[in-house]
Amino acid sequence: MSTYFDERETMSRAEREAYDNTRLTEMVRLGYERSTRVRSVFQDRGMMPSDIRSVEDLVKLPIVSREQLVGIEAEDPPFGGLTDPNARIERIFTSPGPVYEPHLGSDDPLWARAYTAAGFKEGDVVLNAFSYHMVAAGLTFHGGLNRVGATVVPSGTSGTQQQVELIKDLNVTGYTGTPSFLMSIIEKAFEMGFVFAKDFAVRRACFGAEPLPPSLRQRFETEFGIDTYQMYGATEVGDIAYECSAKNGWHICEEVIVEIVDPVTGVPMKPGELGEVVVTRLNSVFFLFRFGTGDLSSLMESPCSCGRTSYKLSGIAGRVGDAVKVRGMFVAPSQLKRIAELFPGIAFQIVVNRSGHRDTLAVMLDTKAAELDRSALQAEFRRVFQEICAVRIDTLEFTQPSELGVDAKLIRDERAWK
Repeated sequence: MSTYFDERETMSRAEREAYDNTRLTEMVRLGYERSTRVRSVFQDRGMMPSDIRSVEDLVKLPIVSREQLVGIEAEDPPFGGLTDPNARIERIFTSPGPVYEPHLGSDDPLWARAYTAAGFKEGDVVLNAFSYHMVAAGLTFHGGLNRVGATVVPSGTSGTQQQVELIKDLNVTGYTGTPSFLMSIIEKAFEMGFVFAKDFAVRRACFGAEPLPPSLRQRFETEFGIDTYQMYGATEVGDIAYECSAKNGWHICEEVIVEIVDPVTGVPMKPGELGEVVVTRLNSVFFLFRFGTGDLSSLMESPCSCGRTSYKLSGIAGRVGDAVKVRGMFVAPSQLKRIAELFPGIAFQIVVNRSGHRDTLAVMLDTKAAELDRSALQAEFRRVFQEICAVRIDTLEFTQPSELGVDAKLIRDERAWK
């Protein structure tokens, strides 16, 4: 069995509490010594590192939302004073906003626990359909698969026909990426005359970046013989939780501390109560305490048949704010405000929906600027939107300003996950 199912995952609750508290206090000490931002936050509150002695003491520190992190890094680029300036940073990733994230290095078993729980191991050939670019996804998932001994096919976001050919030619046994893209690959395989379950060796998949609807999971497992798993994380803090073979909640990774808090007050919620997922990743490079993911979930305390003793998340019940995830990428109000600044006087609204197994993104532009060249405006808006949000617009339509409304939300999410 992989080394990423280890003694830490089967610790008693008392052992886990002591372990987390020890690592947290060390991170606080190092952060205070090495991070200008952390030191400033403590001093503003009249605190010293000794004031954080346990996970329960984290409530003394502020929650940092993604929008706030964008501002913090903009004030003190590139990392907002949150890093050890002398640390060797192997790689820097970006995510829309922009947010710059230092890769924490090969000592951090990023995503390896999730892939171990999903059954990936030496001898597997895994198609990695996450993007290999400035975003963290492709390379960090690649690293996790390497750590469990799997051979990785770095297909990224190649077209579905090429994905089918890779699966066939390389005898691919596993898939990691979004569930909707796997469904698109399967549909392409049928178009090419293949029977997926019969002609291919793919028998397990580990998904991230978007929800896995129960109806789609059932199709994968019953029609195509693919054992499916989900993993959950955020680019700012890495892997957070993952499913095991019991598929009853998501185990919290040993490298993070997760709090579930009231989105308004920041007060910790009791197990079983819905609140915002707030994450602190235990490390000695990037001192980001209490990152507010904006996702809603609850803690599960019940024992798991797999033998892991960590608390679990019940799944993701939705978003705290107005940001939405489209085809694995967040579209946030701060990004849309930047776009609005580049198109002054032109109101618009983003509408997110589903078509089959794929997210669709439509933009409604008002017609106040009728004298403008609409074709040129469409092309420029599409270009700027994809550059800032890293998501392509599917349809762009013009509408009357009255239809958008003065108080209309910038983002309207009409998806129904069934």
